[in-house]
Amino acid sequence: MKSQDIRKAYLQFFESKGHLIVPSAPIVLKDDPTLMFNNSGMAQFKEYFLGNATPKSNRITDTQKCLRVSGKHNDLEDVGFDTYHHTMFEMLGNWSFGDYFKKEALPWAWEFLTEVLKLEKDRLYVSIFEGNEAENVPFDQDAFDIWKQFVPEDRIILGNKKDNFWEMGDQGPCGPCSEIHVDLRTDEERAAVSGRSLVNADHPQVVEIWNNVFMEFNRKADGSLEKLPAQHVDTGMGFERLCMSMQGVTSNYDTDVFTPLIAKVEGITGLKYTSNEIKNVSEEQNKTNIAIRVIVDHVRAVAFAIADGQLPSNTGAGYVIRRILRRAIRYGFTFLDTKEPFIFELVAVLADQMGEFFPEIKKQQSLVTNVIREEEASFLRTLDQGLQLLDKVILETKGKEVAGKKAFELYDTFGFPIDLTALILRERGFSLDEAGFDKAMQEQKSRSRAASEVSTDDWKILVEGNTESFVGYDQVENEVKITRIRKVDSKKDGVLYQIVLDATPFYPEGGGQVGDKGTLISANETIEIIDTKKENNLILHFAKQLPENVNASFVAKVNTDLRVLSSKNHSATHLMHEALRAILGTHVEQKGSLVNPNNLRFDFSHFSKVTDEELQQVEDFVNTRIQEQLPLIERRNIPIQQALDEGAMALFGEKYGDNVRAIKFGNSMELCGGIHVSNTAEIWHFKIVSEGAVAAGIRRIEAITSDAVKKHYASQESLLSEIKSTLKNPQDTIKAVVALQDENAKLKKQLEALLKDKAKNMKTELALEIQEINGIRFLAKQVDLNSEGAKDLAYELGTLGTNVFLVLATAEEGKPMLTCYISKELVAEKGLNAGQVVRELGKFIQGGGGGQPFFATAGGKNPAGIQEALIKAIDFVK
Repeated sequence: MKSQDIRKAYLQFFESKGHLIVPSAPIVLKDDPTLMFNNSGMAQFKEYFLGNATPKSNRITDTQKCLRVSGKHNDLEDVGFDTYHHTMFEMLGNWSFGDYFKKEALPWAWEFLTEVLKLEKDRLYVSIFEGNEAENVPFDQDAFDIWKQFVPEDRIILGNKKDNFWEMGDQGPCGPCSEIHVDLRTDEERAAVSGRSLVNADHPQVVEIWNNVFMEFNRKADGSLEKLPAQHVDTGMGFERLCMSMQGVTSNYDTDVFTPLIAKVEGITGLKYTSNEIKNVSEEQNKTNIAIRVIVDHVRAVAFAIADGQLPSNTGAGYVIRRILRRAIRYGFTFLDTKEPFIFELVAVLADQMGEFFPEIKKQQSLVTNVIREEEASFLRTLDQGLQLLDKVILETKGKEVAGKKAFELYDTFGFPIDLTALILRERGFSLDEAGFDKAMQEQKSRSRAASEVSTDDWKILVEGNTESFVGYDQVENEVKITRIRKVDSKKDGVLYQIVLDATPFYPEGGGQVGDKGTLISANETIEIIDTKKENNLILHFAKQLPENVNASFVAKVNTDLRVLSSKNHSATHLMHEALRAILGTHVEQKGSLVNPNNLRFDFSHFSKVTDEELQQVEDFVNTRIQEQLPLIERRNIPIQQALDEGAMALFGEKYGDNVRAIKFGNSMELCGGIHVSNTAEIWHFKIVSEGAVAAGIRRIEAITSDAVKKHYASQESLLSEIKSTLKNPQDTIKAVVALQDENAKLKKQLEALLKDKAKNMKTELALEIQEINGIRFLAKQVDLNSEGAKDLAYELGTLGTNVFLVLATAEEGKPMLTCYISKELVAEKGLNAGQVVRELGKFIQGGGGGQPFFATAGGKNPAGIQEALIKAIDFVK
């Protein structure tokens, strides 16, 4: 069966068992601070397991895009070296929310594998939880009794807590699990060694393919377990491993999930990939195989992350995506000899292959391709710079071992991969202080971990039942009761309390808009709410203290001054989105936004700089909509398909429910949960303050509205008054500025001519001061010139003959500069290097620099060190 057919067969099988098929959630998670990426099939259903929301059906099936490259589940460094680990993979799942349990789930799993897919029964093993006395969790007798009906007892394996007990995290729902493993070895290998002994032993052909998790317990903050009121089933089957089992191969990379991508890499590089069936390949071929596996795996992860709205960046999830892509680029650079971008060419193959089931990759194909191409080009330049920096490190190294701290600086500051550093050092006869590198890495991780360490108490439930609601579209103040509270302690923010209310008017951060601030007021006290966020369908109000009486009645009061300003910026964002699509083209799509009381920031897909004329058109378009006084047309709780049919814009990477809220101003209509003005006239005016690039194919506009525009114009008027006053209040300010610029240009030319003359005149005087040391004509002196003049003088003195070594110092406006000139024959014959000279002497002026072997400069900030630098210069020729 082809992979597409296997996926369909699974979903159709569980649809026949009464399951609702739902689409994959985005690979990048929102509203869950505990996870950076969707790393399992259950992540998108977490709010149902926690009891914070009601699922649309008690039986659901899907295939979920997962990414395991951060936190506890991190497979990144294994990818490529074996044939079954991946960064991105698909997890086929069937779910029961308080409906069926073990006696249905396990027989269905067996039926699908053995009757629908017709996998050989004697190749399958199952494992169940053996129990844990210390945590008072019993042996899973139910699972054992069910499996005995289908599987001989010698194929039922007892597993420990590590292998057969699943937990969401340190706290939350958990329970025993039952895994199904498949033995894909040859009949001869199976006869020689029992598959039972190889289960969970990291054998590449005896692998787990399906995990049935039975959520029976809740893990509390103190580590104890309590029984859940409703029992759930959470299953996950590795799609790529299932394809391997069905296609008669012994490697995921030999399935049609990967072979089209591998063929494309072969076509680009001219190198061949050998399948897992071919044994005893050469060391060179093995390196090629590993590199190709890394590339075809990583391009999937990066492409889908970008399609879901996560661009490569230097922080958070974006940094992880950039790191995955750079790992792929580096493997191509080192082992496939690819010195030009090429990974972007694989996106078209991926879109053709997976676009039917995951339409986002087809829809975002152009953006994904361009972002990856630009990232490749940028990192290849970084690799080139890194090689130069590594050359410098090698030059400065005494002995044959490069300090681990130096290698870490290359890795941390410039993104130069440590294994590439080690490889190049070995080739040049050097070794790497790996212990020193590891120490520097651990110190950085410890600093990072300490900064973000968070401890969270259990929720204290004050009101039983799922009673929370949001009333903030209609009210900014409301009588409320506290339903639950939780203490959160982090080294970054200190102790905070999360408060949940039964009917809150506070808008939680979302859709780019910041969360509301305000107060909780009772008869006896006022508690300040400093932020509002949403997590797993709960609206969390953050406070630095709890009320003395948490059971009292309160009035929740939103800070309306801040909210009104945010609403103006949010509505202006919608109008600007419409303007950009009208003026630049319908390829423009929102790729991120920030809306707060002060300003708005909008990221969008576009592949060239927005011209000043286009920006003016955008401004005019939005201000026209403001002047038209368009009323807000809000459609709450309408079917999503109806909203899309009516022309509403939906954002890729967002997870929408069956019913949505649509916001309409004139012809602008978007799916949005944010707070908006009731009429565009309230925005008053819209002003763009900046436009620029944030990533390949992504531009960013920052703008202001309302009071911020008034302040902006007042500031501009004040600045103009200052300029006019400085220019002695001319009648025509622009004419006066142009005249000043012309005069400055003339004076600059005159000064340059005078300095050139001065340098020529100094040449004669300084020629008399040149000393001869060891056959080298040497001069080190401070001169009264600017840096350009010193350069001219150095070249003038260099014409006096051969074997010239000069170090000239200047201190124009208190800024020290060293200029070094070395005759080319000294570079070739004596090994002198001007770049190395200025790097060493630059330390005396608290600076540094570089250049070519025969000419280099160094700037600094300590003029007092000039004389010592000039004295030390003679050491190079002595």
